[in-house]
Order: sequence, then C-alpha cells, then structure tokens
Amino acid sequence: MTNNHYNKKLKTLARTHRSNMPKSEACLWKYILSKRQMMGYQFRRQRPIGNYIADFVCLTLKLIIEVDGFSHDNPEATRKDNERDLKLKKLGFITLRFSAWEVLNSIDDVDILIGEWITKNACTPPPKSRRQ
Repeated sequence: MTNNHYNKKLKTLARTHRSNMPKSEACLWKYILSKRQMMGYQFRRQRPIGNYIADFVCLTLKLIIEVDGFSHDNPEATRKDNERDLKLKKLGFITLRFSAWEVLNSIDDVDILIGEWITKNACTPPPKSRRQ
C-alpha cells in the first residue's frame, strides 16, 4: 500500500498536535529528527497511521518513535501502549519508545539508540536528498 496506512480522518487532529508539541518532542524534532539529520532519513511528525497519530515516523524504515510523558507511567497506560504497538506492528511498523525525561536529560543517548537501531535494521541506505 503506497499511502502507508495514512488516515485522512485524523489530519486535523495531527495538525493540532504539531502546533502544540510538548518540549520533549520539540527537542527531539529540532536536534535529531528534522531536516534528515538522522543518517539522511526523512522523519515526519504527528503522522496519522491507522487509528493512531505517531509522534514521529520514517516511512522508508517503517519506524515510529514515540515520546512518552508522565501520563504513561502507570500499568493501564503501559497496556494501551503495548496494544497500540502491536496494532502498528501488524501494519508493518516498529515502535521505539523514549520517556520525555530521557529526551530532555539524555538526548545524546536517545540519538545513539535511534542510530544503532537504524544501523542494525535498515534494509536500504537512506534516499539521496533532493537538494544534492
């Protein structure tokens, strides 16, 4: 499927999320994922996929990156996150999760972990930038 399970019904909500990103997501976007900074791969933010809005996604890698705030620190939220990750996996996506604390206090470690995942799992090199 060429649309990568894009859900048009969530477009407006995703746009709202992009306008109101928490500090942790904004930092991850600015310093690691925007402008093909992560090994040349293009990431999109707040992308509707299936019935969910992924914080960040690289469609080429089928990689979703989620930044979990304090509301995820309970068993019910963990159960829902696991259920969501399983449904996204059935659509062909892998989810990496980081806490907001990790992003804000150890962003270099987050950068390394994402890079290591890409190095181990990427089937193809990143596409060439259109600016070249």
